[in-house]
Amino acid sequence: QVQLVESGGGLVQPGGSLRLSCAASGIIFRIYAMGWYRQAPGKQRELVAAITSGGSTNYADSVKGRLDISRDNAKNTVYLQMNNLKPEDTAVYYCNARSPGPTYLYWGQGTQVTVST
Repeated sequence: QVQLVESGGGLVQPGGSLRLSCAASGIIFRIYAMGWYRQAPGKQRELVAAITSGGSTNYADSVKGRLDISRDNAKNTVYLQMNNLKPEDTAVYYCNARSPGPTYLYWGQGTQVTVST
């Protein structure tokens, strides 16, 4: 069974930091591309950051310079380091895994990030 489990969300003040984690099981993690998506109330789900199996990264323009995606293949875990958080970062953040070859997507259950005073 494939499972992606996010953790690390919570309430943080503007300008603060959080680190989200996504632990994967049931896949050959090192050959999967991984990503973080988010969805705010009333808005479309959007790609925040992605990292390929080779370590190449891409970011949404709105988070460049503030958020950093990384992966630890030994731990089957992908991270999202979130710095200088803004209220507009408030959303449910979802972990995503994309298989090589024929594309197949897996999703985590999501973790809430709230940026507020």
